[in-house]
Amino acid sequence: MAGGITETGEPYSAFVGLVYMFNLIVGTGALTMPKAFAMAGWVVSITLISFLGFMSYMTTTFVIEAMAAANAQLRWKRREQEEIDDSDSTSEYSDDDVMVRGRSEPETKPILSVQRSGGHVDHFDIVERVEMGQMASMFFNKVGVNMFYICIIVYLYGDLAIYAAAVPISLMEVACGNHSCSAGGVKYNDTDPCWGSVTRKDAYRVFLGVFTLLLGPFTFFNAQKTKYLQILTSLMRWIAFTMMIILALIRIGKGDSEGKPPAASLSGVPNLFGVCVYSFMCQHSLPSLVTPISNKKHVGKLVFADYVLILGFYVLLSFTAIFCFNSSYLYDMYTLNFTDNCKVLDIPVLRYFLGLFPVFTISTNFPIIAVTLRNNWKTLFHRDGGTYPWVVDRVVFPLITLVPPIVVAFCTHNLESLVGITGAYAGTGIQYIIPAFLVYHARRHLEPVMGRDAVNKHQSPFRHAFWVWFVLAWAGSCLMFVTANIILTDTKK
Repeated sequence: MAGGITETGEPYSAFVGLVYMFNLIVGTGALTMPKAFAMAGWVVSITLISFLGFMSYMTTTFVIEAMAAANAQLRWKRREQEEIDDSDSTSEYSDDDVMVRGRSEPETKPILSVQRSGGHVDHFDIVERVEMGQMASMFFNKVGVNMFYICIIVYLYGDLAIYAAAVPISLMEVACGNHSCSAGGVKYNDTDPCWGSVTRKDAYRVFLGVFTLLLGPFTFFNAQKTKYLQILTSLMRWIAFTMMIILALIRIGKGDSEGKPPAASLSGVPNLFGVCVYSFMCQHSLPSLVTPISNKKHVGKLVFADYVLILGFYVLLSFTAIFCFNSSYLYDMYTLNFTDNCKVLDIPVLRYFLGLFPVFTISTNFPIIAVTLRNNWKTLFHRDGGTYPWVVDRVVFPLITLVPPIVVAFCTHNLESLVGITGAYAGTGIQYIIPAFLVYHARRHLEPVMGRDAVNKHQSPFRHAFWVWFVLAWAGSCLMFVTANIILTDTKK
């Protein structure tokens, strides 16, 4: 996930919603963006990130439209149930009365013709939180629902693997790096010593083991009441981002910068694509984010403004990074460029803060993502009326949630590849394919019920069917391009 989990409860204003959405999207992906930006070249990067931001904005509007359609369908079903209950209550009348009522009010009459007296009701008003899994159950068939959960599960596995690798990497760099201000711009290898005969790779695995022992047990329980912890980590995140941008700008302004990035390098495009998709990810959290907004009249403008601000932030962070630092020395985790380079930052406390910043922020999100993944596994295999044995519920599901990402993190700590692959495959499904199918099937489901004249005030600006097929075609072509590039790269090796 790009950012932290947004907890909702009490209604909040549109401005607060804008801030929440900004915090949700801008997270771990932003820290891996500068290196991907440098590898693809700044002209290609700015073009691709702008286009992918536009595509993400489009599918975000698709999800919001589907949420409104889901709310309308839920109201219609409740209205039908009320009619059935009312018809049951007519048993005290004569059979002729019941027959008349039955002929005049069929079960499937359009919702617009059964308005209650007492004023107009906007059936598309988003007042009930309908998660993407519930929308999938409403609009997809059984195969589609299963594919949805598989896509979500794969994405969350990638998320956990990224988190499980990012924290030990940061700890290893802080513990094994040379902080004497004499090692700036040095690139270390995994086989270099850390503590005596212990190599950096060994130290990474030790920290990974400690990370697993400390945070892994949370997978077996429920993570709740993390609101204030999320506020604290968001505050730390913005202090760190602001520091990095200002420090890079100061160095560039002094003329001490080392960066001479290329204008274009097509070999870096596939990985940049994955990183950008991952960095714009928010579609799966929109129901929790949009529903509590008290006045949804300007939700469309809010989302557009958020994407413009986020795009501007990514460009600012990446441009200052690639012109401040030599591209060949940029770390996968951008914060690490400030830990051993006193030319940029010579205050030890602040260097340690930036070096350890991902540890604090990512560690708070890991248990929440793990519990979310565990619950999705349970939902995928759930059968109506059935319950799981205690061992399966409390042991098997947590283990299949925790073990795979830890194994992946043990085998590789290449964050650039982990983020790129997660974004390129599972991220493409969540950000492009699922929203496109959701809005397509939502429109088809509601048209017979609501009628062609019904107006969804949350309808996407991209309402023509062409845009749905364009998104699906784009997603399919990107998957083929990324897969072909991986195969060709492996063949050359």
